[in-house]
Amino acid sequence: MSETVNDIWEPHAPAAAGLRPLHAEGLDLRVSGAATARTVADGVVEVNAEGEGELRIEWRVPCVDATAFWTPEPRGTGWLPAAWSAPRRTSLAGGAPIAALIGTGDVALCAVAAERPDVLAGAGVVEETGEFRFWVQAAGRLTVRIDTSGRHFARCLADLSAWWGSGRAADIPEAARRPAYSTWYSMHQDITPERVETQAALGKELGLDVIIVDDGWMTADRTRGYAHCGDWEPVSLPDTAAHVRRVHELGVRYLIWYALPFIGKDSAAYQKLGRYALADAAHLGAIVADPRYPEVRDFLTDRLARAVEEWGMDGLKVDFVDCFARAEVPEPGPGADCAGVDEGVERLLAAVRRRITAANPEAMVEHRQPYVSPGLWPYVTMVRATDCPLSPQENRQRTVDLRLAAGPVPVHSDMLMWHPAEPPEQIACHLINVLFAVPQISVDLAAQSTAQREAIAFWLGVFRTHLDTLQLAELRPARPDLGYPLVTAVGEETVAVARYAALPVDASDPGWRTLLVANADADPDVRLTGGSGTAAVTVQDARGRIVRQSEVELDRAEPIPVPRGGLLTLRRD
Repeated sequence: MSETVNDIWEPHAPAAAGLRPLHAEGLDLRVSGAATARTVADGVVEVNAEGEGELRIEWRVPCVDATAFWTPEPRGTGWLPAAWSAPRRTSLAGGAPIAALIGTGDVALCAVAAERPDVLAGAGVVEETGEFRFWVQAAGRLTVRIDTSGRHFARCLADLSAWWGSGRAADIPEAARRPAYSTWYSMHQDITPERVETQAALGKELGLDVIIVDDGWMTADRTRGYAHCGDWEPVSLPDTAAHVRRVHELGVRYLIWYALPFIGKDSAAYQKLGRYALADAAHLGAIVADPRYPEVRDFLTDRLARAVEEWGMDGLKVDFVDCFARAEVPEPGPGADCAGVDEGVERLLAAVRRRITAANPEAMVEHRQPYVSPGLWPYVTMVRATDCPLSPQENRQRTVDLRLAAGPVPVHSDMLMWHPAEPPEQIACHLINVLFAVPQISVDLAAQSTAQREAIAFWLGVFRTHLDTLQLAELRPARPDLGYPLVTAVGEETVAVARYAALPVDASDPGWRTLLVANADADPDVRLTGGSGTAAVTVQDARGRIVRQSEVELDRAEPIPVPRGGLLTLRRD
């Protein structure tokens, strides 16, 4: 639920006029149009409304023991909004129509998702009654699922995402889940083949299997604007196909960046497409091209597909798709074949996906917050947390939030960067903070000390060895109101826990044979609760060096010291 609609404000949270009551599964709904409700699981109701004009589904729940309101947006989780807060609009190109009111014990007091991507939604505390009001609105047809089952909020959100995802997702190449190197923070626009190849080689040694070349490859300008976007000629990567072959010879996959909507005013493309402006991004030196026109879509598809078809690259980093999402859209002119922008965006992304996978069935496409709609899943193979340089807690919260709403799509961290003097313990903590995502790293690897390189290599090895547990197992993040100070992934025989505060670790799950505890807190004493039996203990520091090996009785274990940035591994028969 992405774009704030500033001109809608409801100071006393009145019900919208013309709604009628509808009762289902203990919910007192108010609906418009021809509406029906059915129970699809214990505590889960699906409401369908059809009719002319705007349709609305509205309900309230007691705001008792509530701790947080969750959405998948950057900085979307935490405080409880007031019912008079401006609603938010989602679309194919911005946001995802899902939210949850969370209570003590990390249960979902109420979780909700809309089937269609383009809705207007409001949520917040009703001051007069202490209730929490939800409403969802869209034109023509509207289906929502409302979950008041009282389960862990992550389980409720996973079920809502699964409801979205039937037959919807793209095939995900294995490389989309492998650690990646990005040039953005480490090079910005100062791209050369030699620099890219050097970092690709060094990264491969450390466990980085993919390189993503960002802005700067298509221009000699270094002023960080977008006036040169649109032509997409490899100005800074001469003899591009040979350069890509050299990277491939290292065993590294190659993605390249495109600011998809921008046609820069200093580009030759502007002379051709400048009249097809959805918006004028004057402060960026570009226009946002209007995807409702086939001429625009054909041009952009040809430009992007060229990277895979001609240069042999393994995919695209497609940036700024959310710039297509606008509250006010000009009427289409002659030649447009789509009434809505979302339809044009979908046709464009589908055409790009068809072209690149025809050339390379394993081709990858990266998207980024906030364009995380399930409607985009057929066209994307990974989604990245939006920029939060050198902010480990923010990266943690954004990647966990994304995991809860991304369904089958791999979630990538924002690029990890740090000061050259960063100690290996803190580098390890940067990586632990994105333990349940795919890490991207963006520092000059040639400038790293031996200790820094050891920390990078050790933790990337953990990511790779335990990929199935960290990325594919059931995710159980704790305390969203506190920014997830403890996160757990529960696999068939392996449980992984990341500890970001001095909290005990629950070892009671009977199914684990391996329990991993990554410690990103300054307190070294890891306390285990609920376990039984004997386990072999290995403690490694931030660089992977073993500092303890022993056995413990889990039901009466003393705290186990684990250095900051270190890993505790427990194994039992």
